Amino acid sequence: MTRASLSALNQSLVNSANFYGNFITKLPFSSSSASSLQTIENSQCKPLLNPLYNLLPETRNPNKIVDLISFSLKQNNSQLTLLQNHVKPLIPHLGCHEITRVLLRFQSDCSSALTFFNWVKNDLGIKLSSHNYCYIVHILAWSKNFSLAMNLLCELIDFVKDCSNCEDLFESLVSCSKDCNFDPVVFDMLIKGYVRKGMVKEAIRTFTNVLEVGYLPSVITCNCLLNGLLRLNFIDQCWLVYEEMGRVGIRPNSYTFNILTNVFCKDGNVDKVNEFLERMEEEGFDPDLVTYNTLISSYCRKERLNDAFYLYRIMYRRGVVPDLVSYTALMNGLCKEGRVREAHQLFHRMVHRGLNPDIVSYNTLISGYCKEGRMQESKYLVHEMIGNGISPDSFTCRVLVEGYGKQGRLVSALNLVVELRRFGVSISSSIYDFLIVSLCREDRPFAAKNILGRISQDGYVPKPDIYNELIETFCRCNNVADALLVKAEMVRKRIKVNLVAYRALICSSCRIGKTHEAESLMEEMLKSDILPDPIICRVLIQSYCDQMDIDKAESILSFFAKKFRIFDTESYNVLVSTYTESGDMEKLMELQDRMMKLGFAPNSLTCKYVIHGLLKAKRLYKQKLLGS
Repeated sequence: MTRASLSALNQSLVNSANFYGNFITKLPFSSSSASSLQTIENSQCKPLLNPLYNLLPETRNPNKIVDLISFSLKQNNSQLTLLQNHVKPLIPHLGCHEITRVLLRFQSDCSSALTFFNWVKNDLGIKLSSHNYCYIVHILAWSKNFSLAMNLLCELIDFVKDCSNCEDLFESLVSCSKDCNFDPVVFDMLIKGYVRKGMVKEAIRTFTNVLEVGYLPSVITCNCLLNGLLRLNFIDQCWLVYEEMGRVGIRPNSYTFNILTNVFCKDGNVDKVNEFLERMEEEGFDPDLVTYNTLISSYCRKERLNDAFYLYRIMYRRGVVPDLVSYTALMNGLCKEGRVREAHQLFHRMVHRGLNPDIVSYNTLISGYCKEGRMQESKYLVHEMIGNGISPDSFTCRVLVEGYGKQGRLVSALNLVVELRRFGVSISSSIYDFLIVSLCREDRPFAAKNILGRISQDGYVPKPDIYNELIETFCRCNNVADALLVKAEMVRKRIKVNLVAYRALICSSCRIGKTHEAESLMEEMLKSDILPDPIICRVLIQSYCDQMDIDKAESILSFFAKKFRIFDTESYNVLVSTYTESGDMEKLMELQDRMMKLGFAPNSLTCKYVIHGLLKAKRLYKQKLLGS
């Protein structure tokens, strides 16, 4: 064959490939693939069977791509990377159909199948179809690689969920099972996958479909579904699934009944508990420790302690020994009713029966005593738990500090914190925040600042709100200079001062007659992009009016109205009242005109001030006449 004829043949093959690539109708891979995802970027989903391709070398023949990949996989998985470079011209012909053919050839060699699947997905970047995923899931499940199969199934769920034409994965799995070995456990895995993703409606639909095709999911799968429904408060659906289990003959286990016990408790229908327990026994299951603990906790939450203690006694009669959870739930119920002494007696009974209390048991009692204001007993329990090798946690510290705080014994709270730190207990920042804020609310800003300085050396970083609270307290106590020092520290640390702190500083400065400093603070606030409020407007105007600087007061009132659309009638009335005291009604009327043009509306108090001004002006005029 001449060079010219070879060139012509090559051109013919290229043209033929282009023709087939653009015009061959895509046929469905199977009868159910009408529902298959159509988001595959590689459009060659049907093999190209042009006989002229066979005249090309193997590495350039699209019909041979499946054989080449299969041969490479059988030799050595690591050769796939080399193969990628070797058959680079053929990669565009690797579509979903070819991928499926390779997977089916290696359905008995899951390692090679998975290597190929990952190579296509990760290295080649080809977007796989849902059927490709279904085949690899079937292959892995058949080979008992359930963990890998589950991971890919969850990936497929996400893949389908993100597509606009969301398909039924159950149908896809059924469709693909006709062509390869499969284990029905994939249907269990699909239900679990949906539950794991929080898609419980899809899980219920799949559960129903699985039953319709005659396969019974395992009781473990049913329990997983029940648990997912319970977690998302699908209470009615829980009972529907349970009834369906009974109808098709899926025998529940003790875990099933424990989930349903939780359903009862969450539904608030604890009155039917005894009936349910009898049903459990009829099914051959004795309520276990988990069942009793769930019910006792529910009764205690609903303040039905008599029923809770009835179950506690029944446990002993039936040979179920209460554990820490049982006792702690009962103690918590007693403490909520203010029966802390009885809770403590139950605590001693628990210890006497050989149970070692944990942090939750101690915290329950400590919290109960703190709520009753019995801080001495609480502190005794803290020492006892430390002596037993149990370190107090953040809840312990918080409830004790708050207990002292409610009694106004902040010094005792501080001493407790120091003592706990000496025992090596970590004190959370929220406790320090509580102490500082409590001292501020008792108008003890110097004590609060002292604590802040000490704990900052230990790495405590106060929140901006703590600094702002401190500024507000200093201002409330007329210690403006100290408040300004705190603000300066915030600026140095690049912590933003908020409106509340600026307002406190401005109000305090005006109160001590430093109006110009207050106005400077407002300008600083505006530069920080913090807008003023009517209170700031009011206090500035009142301060300038007190100094009889009426023009400045009017200027500020106009500025707030024009710039911030703040039309504070109270501020306006302060200005009117100041004018009336001077008795110059001409200026007062001119002010009225100017303010009303800006948008201020007089109220009854404004009218009262104006009338008062008119009467005063009349009186002054009469006095002037009499004097002359």
